[in-house]
Amino acid sequence: MPRRITLRRSPIHGNGVFAVTDIPKGTELVEYRGRRMTHAQIDRKYANVPDNGHTFLFTLNDKYVLDANVGGNIARWINHSCKPNCQAVIEEDEDGDPRKDRVLIETIRPLRAGDELTYDYGIDVGERITPRLKQLWACRCGAPRCIGTMLKPKRSRRR
Repeated sequence: MPRRITLRRSPIHGNGVFAVTDIPKGTELVEYRGRRMTHAQIDRKYANVPDNGHTFLFTLNDKYVLDANVGGNIARWINHSCKPNCQAVIEEDEDGDPRKDRVLIETIRPLRAGDELTYDYGIDVGERITPRLKQLWACRCGAPRCIGTMLKPKRSRRR
């Protein structure tokens, strides 16, 4: 199978993943890989690492997180965008084993050769979103309707 994606410097942030050829909507491109760890293991491992708005962690399910710092692949370099052209899809194991769940990156619209692959990270920090957190997790996608952060927006209460 010919290579469809490649890694190179990104105008969004650091490294990025780009289409080598035109790719149709609905194409499964790559599995997000990394060491499978429990949430408690991740909490212990990164307890003393200061938040810097940069992570290769992907929450897989209620029990496991993928740490692409170890055993990660090209998918860890796909940048966030408020107007993404891909999505991350959790594929649950048929037998219900959460250790076997996977994350697949697929296109949500057609890509042209040279387009940078992006998806909405929708990061949930599990706490009140403050201006400091918004700054820490600032978005650099440049989309016309960029919300300015990679954090998942909180739903506002209806009165």
